[in-house]
Amino acid sequence: MEAPAHAAPLPQAFADGVFPSGCPSRTLLDHITSKWGVLILLSLSEGEQRWSDLRRRAEGISEKMLAQTLKTLERDGLVSRKAQAVIPPRVDYSLTDRGYELSTLLVPLVAWAFENADEIINGK
Repeated sequence: MEAPAHAAPLPQAFADGVFPSGCPSRTLLDHITSKWGVLILLSLSEGEQRWSDLRRRAEGISEKMLAQTLKTLERDGLVSRKAQAVIPPRVDYSLTDRGYELSTLLVPLVAWAFENADEIINGK
């Protein structure tokens, strides 16, 4: 089966299949393309934010899911956590250089989804 002329070619590394089982890229894609992962990464692409700001911007996220997603993205080296020893405690989150690199790729994807969602979901 031949791809249309306007299709983006897959890298040669995928010749044996797209993300074979056990490929670390599958795990990473799960982290960054989860509903909450994308929203947090996009929110942080606008600059450093506090926990409460992220919770407000990712409307509907539970505290547990926000904590879990931030820990995962931090462990992946995409998000940086800076705790300040003040009262009340303050924690700021920001993207690492790699996180900013990723966000430049996610913004067009999310913009496309936003522009096309109504037509696709509602059949308009």
